[in-house]
Amino acid sequence: MSPAGPALPRLRVLRALWALLVVLLAPWRLWAIKDTLECTWQVVLNNFETVGKNHASDRFFNQEPLDTVDEVFSLLVDAPIDPDERYLGFPYFLKINYSCRGESSEALVRKGHLTGLKPVVLVTFQSPVNFHHWKIEQLQIQMEAAPFRSREWCNAEELCIMSWYMPMPIKNGSVVMRVDVSSNGLGPFIPNKRFQVNINGFLERQRDNSLQFTVGNELFDLIPRYFVNVPSRPLWYTVDQAPVLILGGIPEEKAILLTDTNFEDFFLVELSIDSCWVGSFYCPQANFTATIYDAIATESTLFIRQNQLIYYFTGTYTTLHETSHGSGRWVRILANECVKKLCPVHFHSNGSEYVMALTTGKHEGYVHFGTITDGRVSFELLPRQQSVCNGIRVVNCSITWAVFIAGDYDLLLLVEIEEPASRKYFLVVSYNLVSDYLVILYTIPEFIPDARGLEFLMILGTESYTNVPMVPKGMSYNEYNNLLFIWGNFLLQSYNKENYIYLGDFPKELSIKYLVNSFHGDIAIVTETEEIWYLLEGSYQVYKLFPSKGWELYLSLRLMQQSSLYAPNETMITLFYDDSKLYQLVYLIDKQQGRLVKRLVPVEQLLMYQQLGNHYLLEQQGSHLTLSFANFCPFTVMRLLDLPNPQIYTRQERYRAQPPRILEPSGFHNNNSLAVYQGLVYYLLWLHSMYDKPYADPVHDPTWRWWKNKKQDQDYYFYLASNWQSAGNVHIDMASYEKIYDLKAENELPERIFLDKGTIYSFSVFLTARGHSFDLEAQSSASSQPGSQVGLAVVLADPACIEAVVKQKDLINRNSVLFWVTLSDKRTCFDQGISGHHLMKTSMLIKVVGSSGHCFQNTHQGPRMQGNLMVPLLIGCPPGKRLAFDITYTLEYNRLQNKHYFDCVHVDPEMPCFLFRDIFYPFFLIQDLVTGDSGSFQGSYVLKVVGGGPTLDTIKDYSEEDIYRFNSPLDKTGSLIWTTRNSTTTEDSAFNIMSHHSLGIEWLCLENSPCHDTIPHSIFAPEFFFKVLVSNRGVDKSTYCDYQLTFLLHIHGLPLSAKRAFLILMVSTSVFVGLVSLYIIFCLLLPFMVKTCNFFRWKINNIMASESSYIYSIPSNTRAFNKTSLTKSGSSFRGSSDILSKRVAESKAEAEETTGKSQT
Repeated sequence: MSPAGPALPRLRVLRALWALLVVLLAPWRLWAIKDTLECTWQVVLNNFETVGKNHASDRFFNQEPLDTVDEVFSLLVDAPIDPDERYLGFPYFLKINYSCRGESSEALVRKGHLTGLKPVVLVTFQSPVNFHHWKIEQLQIQMEAAPFRSREWCNAEELCIMSWYMPMPIKNGSVVMRVDVSSNGLGPFIPNKRFQVNINGFLERQRDNSLQFTVGNELFDLIPRYFVNVPSRPLWYTVDQAPVLILGGIPEEKAILLTDTNFEDFFLVELSIDSCWVGSFYCPQANFTATIYDAIATESTLFIRQNQLIYYFTGTYTTLHETSHGSGRWVRILANECVKKLCPVHFHSNGSEYVMALTTGKHEGYVHFGTITDGRVSFELLPRQQSVCNGIRVVNCSITWAVFIAGDYDLLLLVEIEEPASRKYFLVVSYNLVSDYLVILYTIPEFIPDARGLEFLMILGTESYTNVPMVPKGMSYNEYNNLLFIWGNFLLQSYNKENYIYLGDFPKELSIKYLVNSFHGDIAIVTETEEIWYLLEGSYQVYKLFPSKGWELYLSLRLMQQSSLYAPNETMITLFYDDSKLYQLVYLIDKQQGRLVKRLVPVEQLLMYQQLGNHYLLEQQGSHLTLSFANFCPFTVMRLLDLPNPQIYTRQERYRAQPPRILEPSGFHNNNSLAVYQGLVYYLLWLHSMYDKPYADPVHDPTWRWWKNKKQDQDYYFYLASNWQSAGNVHIDMASYEKIYDLKAENELPERIFLDKGTIYSFSVFLTARGHSFDLEAQSSASSQPGSQVGLAVVLADPACIEAVVKQKDLINRNSVLFWVTLSDKRTCFDQGISGHHLMKTSMLIKVVGSSGHCFQNTHQGPRMQGNLMVPLLIGCPPGKRLAFDITYTLEYNRLQNKHYFDCVHVDPEMPCFLFRDIFYPFFLIQDLVTGDSGSFQGSYVLKVVGGGPTLDTIKDYSEEDIYRFNSPLDKTGSLIWTTRNSTTTEDSAFNIMSHHSLGIEWLCLENSPCHDTIPHSIFAPEFFFKVLVSNRGVDKSTYCDYQLTFLLHIHGLPLSAKRAFLILMVSTSVFVGLVSLYIIFCLLLPFMVKTCNFFRWKINNIMASESSYIYSIPSNTRAFNKTSLTKSGSSFRGSSDILSKRVAESKAEAEETTGKSQT
């Protein structure tokens, strides 16, 4: 008997339900798109030559700075720049436009410019992998784009086509850049958009100025057979570090898809590999294929597997390696091995990246563990002592999957064991790379458990099982929350690798092909039948996204809008997370045309549609039925309040740079002003990179030295600009280039949080309950208070290392609850490390009870999931902290304590001198490069002299043995350089422990020390340069930071040794006595010498006078005769004749002078 009631109307309502949902939801979505999502930013890359050209774009491969901007700076006289400095520029500009659906882009850009719109661009540099080579830092620079008119012909008087341009900066050590474009708040509303602008090190420029891939040849024809009905495959890469992503799986082609923009655009490249097939008795290869099966991308190296061979190719990245380590061709590695699978390692550690190769044949049961450091690849066979099969004492085994946990140096291996009775079972085996220890962690059940309708089931061994065998295929591990997944035709999860939970919502009839982990709390699952499932970490519900009724509804809405991202015939190529959002790479065939597109998977919308479709109620009201929906979200409003300023926790350094002011009536920039912009941004980042001096500046800011000599002339430069008299029609505002230290919180939890020892992070969560949430019946008891049904949970991945305290306050009159959450470090899980090195990964999950998959917030960018907030935590010494020598306060305090200060004769303002006989009181600063804080270092430290020399050119480093002799108070060899009156020493008493309150350093320079008996190079006292190392490692318990500072200390006035001093005294005395004696003798003999000289002179004059009178008394004929005879006498008498004639002439002149005087 059929039930009574209007069955036919109910059936009609059920059939029309989805159409009704489309009608109800479409107006809101169309309104949102029309008003907010209609416009979008567009970004392309241009070099210097293509600036101002329409439709021009370039690839990001050139990494060398350009010196062309220096010519422009030479024209800027009367500008606040250093004329002696050489200015460089980056090779690229970023061209920015925006477009709106249905309108002309050129007209829109003009309209936006005239209404005051200016794009604000935030460039974030990804920190490098190799922290041994590059400094770990979280660096950003915020710039404003400059308007620029097109250089192409235009018949308009003022403006036809324009764009905004800004320099695209490059930073050493970073090849991945994230570009966030936003509006300045004027003009049309354009949602913020993020772009990946990465350096492609696999391109090179040819002689004809064209670009060519170094890994192979680009294919321009996307043949449908490459993609149609081809199974999807996972996209493997080092998370946040790989600038270029690759994807194989193209059937019967040695080709890959390659992208440097996370598949916003891409290239099909045929690889130039030899395609050899190594076939032998230990390589059971059934057939040969050209397909690239496994492809992994790292920071600078690409790995592929074809058949049973592995190849790698290292790109040309001078910003990473300083010198080119690029491969000239694909390199075959493990050529004698039979590789069956490559396994990725998603996170880098210890300055390297990793990849694993699983082999079969002669090395079955081993893992080839590959390490990539600075583009150099090496493989090691693990385990080192014996195979896994021998280690777990079985005859035959096969490694199905491998996962590397970098924090513990553990390899997790999924091992398949086949017994002689044809019974298969699987083990989870752990191998430690440090201790070489192999242990079985877990034996996977043979059959799938019977969940009996439960969402999850804790596997204890007492549960019942189905007759469906468990077939594990792989594993996935999240280092932030320690969550391990084992997947196949089931899904197991574990937080400790030993106890496992079976997720019953995933059907056992399906088989998982691969997992996609966002590492921010979301997991996407792809099955062998190309179904997409979704799991929110921290919950046990698995949701089916595709195919589903929610997907059908969403697709109907998109087709109504005539979206170009959807087509009736499509094939999913891969599924991946980008910026915590799930994306598909899909091949579409529409109107006989095929194309690849990247599109967003709207997880929140699909879950919301499914919730509306599954939880509704039809109620009879009178003669008609009423449709109502149930909302299972326990709250209506969720807000984060009292958030602290983020920089101290995110360690994000940010600079701000604005374009120089152009003195043109139109306000448009030209090539010269853009070149100036390039040079200023380059110089700003150069100052940042050079701000690592051991001597602290008086002002803790990298830009202080740039403007310190120009600030007093700031009004003069402004006067020139106000009167349009600035050189080059460009005005440089010094305040436009600065470092920002006071960023405010944006009402959301930070992307990550760094925790030093004892660091506390606190905030509050405000929740407005749905309906009447408070239990007022509890008020009947005088001691009880009304309690809210809304609960907040804080899940910690490592509760032994961090703790969370939650306090609740019920706001009954507002039907709300306020939770105060305090997160703090327990000071137990980290020793000491260099800033940014070897940080421990963990996480915190803020979860509103009952909100998983049920709570959504409508925003202008669509619905957003609420109630689950996962924040990665990094425990250790945070980046951006350093120890510096406080030379300013050290000089002031030394002058005060010693009552005087004597600098060197030749003053060096960068390195002041200290007198040897004075007590030396050093002081140090802890400088926070992120927040700008600079305070005195109050902790303990060890000071050692590790090198030195009498001049800067002769400084040498000392050996460990010498360092001990020169610095240890236990030294008995007479080699101490210094001592102190402090009695505190290290545990082994080897070195003194200093602190802020130490009694100072007394210089000794004992007989066997290198500074003893220093030979002076001038008349001034000897000098010596000490190379000093200051470290707090092992002696300071107040921080996780291992501060290490090495600086030069200039000491003058060193004493001489007794022997050398006596020798110098004797020599000096002898020289002095000799000079004095010579002076006395000279003074005593001088009168006698003068008298003797006068006497001889008088004698000579008398002789000459007598001879002249004799000549005048001889007759004339006699004189003639004598003259003739003298002429005939020969040349021997010519000299005497000349002398005689001179004397006669002199005597005659004297006689005439005497006669003249007598007549007068």
